[in-house]
Amino acid sequence: MAHKAISPQEYLKNLPEEQKEAVNRLRDTIVSNLPAGFTEVMSYGMIGYVVPHSLYPAGYHCDPKQPLPFMALASQKNHLSLHHMGLYADPDLLEWFKAEYDKGSKVKLDMGKSCIRFKKPEHIPLDLIAALCTKMKVSDWVTLYERSVRR
Repeated sequence: MAHKAISPQEYLKNLPEEQKEAVNRLRDTIVSNLPAGFTEVMSYGMIGYVVPHSLYPAGYHCDPKQPLPFMALASQKNHLSLHHMGLYADPDLLEWFKAEYDKGSKVKLDMGKSCIRFKKPEHIPLDLIAALCTKMKVSDWVTLYERSVRR
C-alpha cells in the first residue's frame, strides 16, 4: 500500500491508529542505530533510508535520479514490512539474521528476498533490528552494491 506522503513525518501522521505505535517504535530503532551517512526520505511510497547523492552521485541504477536505497519501512494492510537490501546482497548477513531471528523469536520468520514482514507488533524483534542496522556502514553498502550491479 503505497502512501502519497511527501515526508516521513507526514507518513507517520497519516498511519492508521492501530499501527502508529509499532511503526514509530520500529522507525526510532532504525534511526537510533543506522550508521552516519544514511538519510531518511520518502522512497517509493515508504519511509526510506538511502545513500544520498552527495555521498554517491551515481544514484540508483534503475533510476539514477533516485538516491541509492538501503532500507525501507512500510505500513501495509495486514502487516508492517522492513526492507533491507543488505540482506538480499550479502549472504553472510542474511544467514546471521536468520540464525539470530530463530534464536529469539517465537514466530516463524516471514521474509522475501529483502522484505521482512511482521503481522503483530509484539513480534517485532527491536533488539535484533537495532543490531542489523549497525552491521553495514554507507561505504560497506556502496562497495557491496557496486560489486553486485554491473553499470
